[in-house]
Amino acid sequence: MTGKEISEKQKKYNLQSWSKQANINPIAIEKAEGIYIWDYDGNRYTDMSSQLVNLNVGYSNKAIGDAIKKKVDQYCFIGPSYADISRATLAEKIISLLPENFGKIFFTNAGADANENAIKIARMFTGRNKIMSRYRSYHGSSFGAGNLTGEPRRFALEPGVPGFIKFFDPYLYREKIPFESEEEAVEYYVSKLEEQIQYEGRDAIAAIVMETVTGSNGVLIPPKGYMKGVRKVCDKYGILLIFDEVMAGWYRTGTCFAFENFDVIPDIVTFAKGVTCGYAPLGGVAVTSEIASYFDDNVLSCGLTYSGHPLSCAAGVACVQYYEDSKIAENVKKSGDHLAMRLEEIKNKYDCVGDVRHIGLFSSVELVKDKKTKEPLVEYGYDPKGVMSNLVGKLKAKGFMTYSHENMIFVNPPLIITPEQIDEELLKLEEVLSEI
Repeated sequence: MTGKEISEKQKKYNLQSWSKQANINPIAIEKAEGIYIWDYDGNRYTDMSSQLVNLNVGYSNKAIGDAIKKKVDQYCFIGPSYADISRATLAEKIISLLPENFGKIFFTNAGADANENAIKIARMFTGRNKIMSRYRSYHGSSFGAGNLTGEPRRFALEPGVPGFIKFFDPYLYREKIPFESEEEAVEYYVSKLEEQIQYEGRDAIAAIVMETVTGSNGVLIPPKGYMKGVRKVCDKYGILLIFDEVMAGWYRTGTCFAFENFDVIPDIVTFAKGVTCGYAPLGGVAVTSEIASYFDDNVLSCGLTYSGHPLSCAAGVACVQYYEDSKIAENVKKSGDHLAMRLEEIKNKYDCVGDVRHIGLFSSVELVKDKKTKEPLVEYGYDPKGVMSNLVGKLKAKGFMTYSHENMIFVNPPLIITPEQIDEELLKLEEVLSEI
């Protein structure tokens, strides 16, 4: 089949997520390697978003591919109630990478059901029912994870599940209160959170769930001391702290898990995406030994047919090992520093760039109409003229593949990217910004 025929067949028979179906025109991909993909006409594109910020090690990684093939020769599936070497080995490996008070893993299929099961575990362990999460957040689109989500993608689920409470997180670039320092802002936000907890009923709240670094809503990096402040409030009221590391985890920010950047330890960690880099679907919930031991004598009311799927876990073992063997953390440091420098240059150079945010190889470019007023290029949740989709289309035409959300463009390349490749791609971004 030709690329056009494949694309037309997909449009005819597949529903594509987050899209008006009449507007889609998927590119048929013939091959992929490293940070590049090629269509059937031989055009090369650079993946500057790691697909959905999950393809951390790039395409055609031989170590992961070979691990899946080897597992196929052993068997493709055995249920979660049986012992499987890949499942056990991966869980042990992940626990060894977490703080020493962590004890066990419950494997899921992806990030959304990781968050779903984290909620259930928190409610069972605490005996409480309310869950707090932030407005500027995305935790998945299934019913529970969608109710955790704060941004407009939750609207299709409303009216939602009772007991889900939202609060505002620090977004200092757009904060109207003129704080003199990050510390002052942190004191304000943490005190407002504590006040809200008191009004919701301090004994009713099971957990606070947060993306360690907010991902699709702008790569919002918590100000200094904020995470510690939230941790202190959780400890004060017996509330579990759950960090959603689905997007920020697995060296995206330079450390294995993003919370390591902020000197704070959660009670539960959810993960997915980079644990296999998309070579097979997998997610998980990591819990402390205290939480794990609770279920020694209490039923864990969580179950999935494909929990800890052997092929996925085999991919995960190889992927986690590849991170270490290839010194991915070192490359994120080197390339991340270079990306940060270049983005700051772009911010200073173009009037349409209001802010850039970056940590490791996790970054966003926030676009504005006016740098002084910070008026966004498009209104929040409202872009009838398709300004941002048109901008992404201009980038795609130059071979720079990424996505946008609200008034932000994301630059989250595979963690194997080099400084030289970053320079090559950012020139394309600059060409489009100069048009704006």
